[in-house]
This record gives sequence, structure tokens and C-alpha cells, in this order.
Amino acid sequence: MEKNKAIEVVEKCEKELEKAFKQIDRIVLSNQEKVLNAFKETNVQLTNFACSSGYGYDDMGKPKLCQLFAKIFGTEDALVCPQITCGTHALTLPLFGILRPGDTLLSITGMPYDTIIDSLTREGNGSLKDFGIDFKVVEMHENEIDMKEVEKQIKAVSPKIVYIQRSRGYSARDALSAYYIGDIIKQVKAIKNDAIVMVDNCYGEFTEEKEPTDFGADIMAGSLIKNPGGGVAPTGGYVVGRADLVRLCAGRLTSPTLGAEVGSYMASYYPYFQGIFIAPHVVGGALKGSLLLGKVFETLGIESTPKVNEVNCDIIRSIKFNDEKKLIDFCQLVQSMSPVDSNVVPMPWDMPGYNDKVIMAAGTFVQGASIELSCDGPIRPPYMCYLQGGITYEHVKLLAIATLEKMG
Repeated sequence: MEKNKAIEVVEKCEKELEKAFKQIDRIVLSNQEKVLNAFKETNVQLTNFACSSGYGYDDMGKPKLCQLFAKIFGTEDALVCPQITCGTHALTLPLFGILRPGDTLLSITGMPYDTIIDSLTREGNGSLKDFGIDFKVVEMHENEIDMKEVEKQIKAVSPKIVYIQRSRGYSARDALSAYYIGDIIKQVKAIKNDAIVMVDNCYGEFTEEKEPTDFGADIMAGSLIKNPGGGVAPTGGYVVGRADLVRLCAGRLTSPTLGAEVGSYMASYYPYFQGIFIAPHVVGGALKGSLLLGKVFETLGIESTPKVNEVNCDIIRSIKFNDEKKLIDFCQLVQSMSPVDSNVVPMPWDMPGYNDKVIMAAGTFVQGASIELSCDGPIRPPYMCYLQGGITYEHVKLLAIATLEKMG
């Protein structure tokens, strides 16, 4: 398609999305107010940006960052620090920190994301299985959690942790709303009141006005190079929830005798504070970009989810290409539209933690930051591409135009 025609089509798509965009603007405003109030209530100071060394006993940034996240997510405590290397690391902290030999972990949203599976079931690598912790799965049906089967499994195996993955991972389902998760939590607690409900909140932060912790999630984790880092945080992750559970996670991160009392950081905490402050705005732009690209793919006759007439509960758009070459071509297009390493041509490879070859396009300022415009997909039928992020809406719009030029 010729460029002027592509621009015309994109602008028509934007017009059709005006109502949805206004809804996103309302969510952004609500979340920005919540974050601003948290900054004011926790009295964030310029001195909190300072670095520390050694044991970090005089570190003024990390404790304040933890206090800030606890306030934003409405929890008793939080563990937030650069030493949490990624989302998968953040998620394993509650699993290995809370579960003990003989316990059972029950995932009620199907198999978790590829990168964490070996930490649960593989033998000989220090997984939960190696420690005598059982893992059970309840598959979802048509975007719904099968509560009849969940009740059956809870009564049969009495799980210590009931695990909910909010985002889709490498599946075709839609992300789960925090409100829907809240209803599920209520039902789980009615079956087993002492079950610990854990939520993988990766990609879901600030996509709605509420978070799963507002509805009773006991422990929740995510990555700072996704939504809550705002495209500014250079690394790190977070765990929020009940104070006793967060303490166990901190003991897993360092040691049981030290917890969150140690841990220094020689760089400034400034990008972490700025990142969480601008995160609502950045996430709003990513949500708008996702809807725009959904409209574009609709005009091309290519199936993608979520539906373009609804706001998503994470920042990911699934695109079904049904063809390996089309998947690879699109990922290469995304890379060519990146601000960093635009000359690189991504190809499928055996990436650590994944069960299939994976292709990734991520010309990002922060390596692997999926709040920035990026995409990836496993090389297996139906050749799905998972597109996420965009720290500016305009960047995603330029990709939409380029997509029409190349594929239209």
C-alpha cells in the first residue's frame, strides 16, 4: 500500500477508536492521581534517589521505593529492588520463599509462561519438584477459569498457593481483568480460606483503575522493565502483598537472616521513582497503540486479540499469522522500526527458558524491556506473534503505517 493511503487508513482507524481512547484516558487519569497521591503520602524526597554501597544499611532509596509500591498497590508491604533480575525471578521469589516440601502449587489459569515452567517441574535443576513440592494445573476454557474443576482440585490436593497468571503468556486467551480476578479470589477463599492466592501481574499494571491486590490477592509480582518501570527503569522487579509473605520473599532474595535489610545500589534510584510516576501515561499509550494495530490487522484480514471494541487488561496483542514466514517478516519489520539496533535482522533461535525456537524483535533502550515497542513469538503453529508496549503512542502509530505499507 502506498504511504499516503496507509496514513489515511490509520487516521480512519483512529476516528473509529475515539470512544475507546477516551475510556483509556479516564483510566490513565485515575491511575496518575493514585500514583501522585502515593508519592505525596510517602513523602518521597530528592535524597531517596541517592546511591549506596556495601551492605546498603544507609540505603535511603530502596526502603522508600518499597513503601511507595505498597501504597500504590494497597498492600501491607513490598519488596522492590534492582537485584530482582526480571519478571521470572520476581515470580519465583514467592514460590520458593513460601512453599515448603510436601506443599502443592495449583495454577488455575493453565500452564504458566514458558520461562517459569522448568522452575516448577524439571528435575535436577533446583526446581520446586526437586524440593518435593507438587504442581497441579487447571486448564481454562474460552477465557474463563473452570471453577468447578478448581473446587475439585482444591478439595483433593489442598494447595498452599493458588496461582493466577493475569496475562496470556504464549496462549490465545485474553488477559484477565482485575475485577474478574477479584471474583475468583472470593470463590477460592470460600473453598479454602487459608489458601494463598498469588497473581502474576506482568503486563497488567495500570491497564485498569484497580489491581488484583485491591481485591484480596495475598501476594503479587511483576517486572520493572514492563509496565511499572515506565520505560525508564533499567532493571528490577517487585513483590507486593501481605507483610509476612513479603518477608519470606525477601529472605529468599538474600538470606533468611538478612531479608530486605541488606542490598546496595551504586547507581541512582532516580529512574525507578520517575518510571513508576510516568507509568500510567506510558501504559495508556501502549493500550491505545494496541487497539490501533488491532484495527489495522482487521483491515488486512488478519486475526488478532483482544477485540478492537474493548480495552485490554494487559498491554499485549496476539496476532495469528498461520504462517512461519509471515511471523518472521513482521518481527523483522518491528525491529526495523526500532530506535535501537534497527539494522539488526532478528531470526528464530533457541532462547534460554523457552521450549521452542523463538523470534524476538526488541530494538529497545533497555534490553528486553517489553513496555517498549517489541514483539516475539514461538516458532510453532499457529505462528502467533505477541506484540507489546510502545513508550509513545506515536511510535506505535508509525508501525501501523509501515505495516499497511508492507502488508496492505
